Order: sequence, then C-alpha cells, then structure tokens
Amino acid sequence: MKYKGIIFDLDGVLCSTDRFHYQAWQQTAREAKAPFDETVNQRLRGVSRMESLEIILEKSPLTFTQPEKERLAEEKNERYRRLLQQMTPADMPAGVREALRALRAAGLKLAVGSSSKNAGFILKQLDAEQYFDAVCDGTRITRSKPHPEVFVKAAGMLGLPAEDCLVVEDAPAGLEAARAAGMDCAGVGDARWPFAPAYRLPDVTALPAALLGGEGARR
Repeated sequence: MKYKGIIFDLDGVLCSTDRFHYQAWQQTAREAKAPFDETVNQRLRGVSRMESLEIILEKSPLTFTQPEKERLAEEKNERYRRLLQQMTPADMPAGVREALRALRAAGLKLAVGSSSKNAGFILKQLDAEQYFDAVCDGTRITRSKPHPEVFVKAAGMLGLPAEDCLVVEDAPAGLEAARAAGMDCAGVGDARWPFAPAYRLPDVTALPAALLGGEGARR
C-alpha cells in the first residue's frame, strides 16, 4: 500500500457542523451590520476563526478595534459550542464509521487534522475518539490552512513522513495545505478544486475501495 497514514479534515469530511457555524456566524454578521449568506459562508470553510471574522467584516460599515474583534470571535465560539451540544453519535454516518474501521483493519494509522479548536469536543460528542491515533487541531497550531502546519504536525504525531500520508479534504484551502505539506490529497464532495487532487471521491465511504483495491477513483 502506498500510504501508511490517513489524515482527515473533520467538518465536511467526517461529519457536518455547517448548520451550527452558519447560525453562530449569522448572529455575528447581524451585530456587525454585514451581509451574510451561503456564498459568504462557503468562504469560511477550512480557515481559522479570526480569518473567518475578517471575511465577514469586509463589508461591514462599522469599524472594530482588535479587542472588539476578539470579543466578536469569542462570542461566536460560545454560541457555536452551545449549538454543538446538540450533536450525537448519529451525526457521524454509519458508513463513515465503517470506512474508518476498514482502514484501521488494513493497518493504516488515522489522524484528524483540523483548524477547529473544537475538534476534540466534536469527536467526543460523536463518540468517535477511538478511531484515531492522533488529533491535531486548532489548539496545537498557530497558522491555519492553506498553511500546511496542521498536516505536518498530524503526520509527526503519527510518527510518519509526509510522503507516507494521504490527506482527506473537502475544501480548497485544505487541498492547498496538503500539497504544501508534500502529501497526496483525496478530495471529497463537489468543491471547485484549484488543481486536481490525487483522488476525487463523493464522500469518505468510498475511500477504502479506492485505497484497498476496489473500484477506486484514482486520477
């Protein structure tokens, strides 16, 4: 097998918290008197909380000091975490769990590589911590995607060199981060990729077949 480790983005790959992010950021946008819709929301995928806030404030008629921005970001996170408490193991599809078990059974090491500082809390809510050998999230990095730091550190936590790892992503920033880290990437979903990932898959459930000898989507 070409790879020894798989590094998964979390949101949009293993589960979806889009509705919670949207609701939490929508309130922030209202306070900033900034427009907010699904187009703006899509720009927030895969980037850090403060970078997301800056995107939202681009069209705000108001001016905010740095302490005020930090307050807005923290209030958004508090709303988001309250909403996350609604998550249950049912929010991770059974097919995703089956795929993770199949990859582990094949001897692959699995990690989560997410810019979110809430990744650990989400995995706990999903009852999914047992599937992963390492979790590198926003509490361990200083630079978010498309910077490769999160994937480089995740590989290090697995004890593997970059060339032995495959990243699984649903966002263009994550694909760029994987390339910058020197790793192949499997792109899942229907994002408009800036360049072709090594694999293009409808979702994570197709990954075992692609890697373990089934009908894959190798490009």
